[in-house]
Amino acid sequence: MDPLGAPSQFVDVQTLASWDEPAGSGDGDVVDSRLEDDSFSNQQWSFPSPFPHREDINRKIVLFKGDIALLNCTAVVNTTNETLTDKNPVSDSIHRHAGPELGEELLKMKGCRTGEAKMTEGFNLAARHIIHTVGPKYKAKYRTAAESSLYSCYRSVMQIAKEQAMASVGFCVVSTAKRGYPLQDATHIALRTVRRFLETHGESIEMVVFAVTAAEEAVYRKLMPLYYPRSEAEEQASLPLIPADIGNSEGEPVVPERQIRIAEKPGTLEDSDEDSLDSDLGLVGTHAFARMEGDVDKQRRLILQGQMSEAALQKQHQRKNTGDLTDHVRNWDVCVLLTSCFKSVFWAGVDMCGRTVMVVVGRNIPVTLIDMEKALLYFIHVMDHITVKEYVIVYFHTLTAEHNHLDSDFLKKLYDVVDAKFKRNLKAFYFVHPTFRSKVSTWFFTTFSVSGMKDKVHHLESLQHLFTCIQPEQIDIPPFVLEYDARVSVHQTP
Repeated sequence: MDPLGAPSQFVDVQTLASWDEPAGSGDGDVVDSRLEDDSFSNQQWSFPSPFPHREDINRKIVLFKGDIALLNCTAVVNTTNETLTDKNPVSDSIHRHAGPELGEELLKMKGCRTGEAKMTEGFNLAARHIIHTVGPKYKAKYRTAAESSLYSCYRSVMQIAKEQAMASVGFCVVSTAKRGYPLQDATHIALRTVRRFLETHGESIEMVVFAVTAAEEAVYRKLMPLYYPRSEAEEQASLPLIPADIGNSEGEPVVPERQIRIAEKPGTLEDSDEDSLDSDLGLVGTHAFARMEGDVDKQRRLILQGQMSEAALQKQHQRKNTGDLTDHVRNWDVCVLLTSCFKSVFWAGVDMCGRTVMVVVGRNIPVTLIDMEKALLYFIHVMDHITVKEYVIVYFHTLTAEHNHLDSDFLKKLYDVVDAKFKRNLKAFYFVHPTFRSKVSTWFFTTFSVSGMKDKVHHLESLQHLFTCIQPEQIDIPPFVLEYDARVSVHQTP
């Protein structure tokens, strides 16, 4: 109430309901139908959610349908452009309620870069401060850059809130419709970035309000249980729906090809009681960088062309996987076994047509060590964001043994449960180093079980055939495959 007794137009955030209510208790909740499916809600996964149920975090989260300019909190967020003069519903409302002084203040700031944030006072708003941030313009071609910029927007705002010891901050949906960012994709980034920040740096922040329109509210209510589950049951039900790309520990999008690949403790020897200089020097020169092996891709091409010396060939194949697998298997056992330890499924580069290449190494599939139901789930989890566009699979059947073979029932189940995009966008399946038995099995399988795959399967007898479709530098080939191919090529040479 104002001094004259009239009701205030502003909304005190302390009166708003927080997100820590039991799942489904809120009026008008829009819930993903899969969360209500018994097959999801009753399933108990053996690995934990990357976003576990946290009441302390949920108590800080508020979803508010209304005008962000009316929130009475420490700071509200204004989504704008690089010159801080954008005309959009959120910005217009903030300027209208803050008064002309805000526009004058922004003129002095000389703009703001995409992904960054700047703060002004709130002027006539109930909020003491306004944090202005510039969201990216979205183009599918530059999706990765847009994701990183949008993450930076939310991260920058939260960082200012922490540095200024703000108790509460109200977020609008950053990047307006004018900038073309898909709402659902933007919501995933917003929710996970704020969640990760609160986990590690949110001690002083008491409340984060997501202020949305009616259209935006439906998307937020659908996705919030994935990142802020309100019970352990909701956490378990949400687990299969979490996107494959959840970023790093801070929520920042991760681009695999830009990561620096460093082996864990390269050259480390077993613990020794001797602490001499000689033993320390013994660690030097045991990894590829210290040996100065040169261009690895070039060496691979020389191997295939038969131009590399025997000594260099042996050196090329001295790289071995190290470490005791049991020491590395944690709760995400399927993830670790398939990617980190066995390197059986991984993302490579692109083929001659610019399509994403996924690699499967048959000999490295630990069929006897993992639950294949979990493997099925994890495969779909990893492939989900890749299959939105055209892709190819390279399967190395090289030196596979009986215990590495996936049975036809598992493959049929995989084919049946995946979304249509998995099948539609798969343009080729390159079967490298097939045996007579595998060719026969593949023919029967693609003829009678999954006829839609038959024309996509290509049996390639050597890597030379593969390199007519994919350049050598675009694919990381296991050393044992290179060695086998070189040996077979020598025998086949007249």
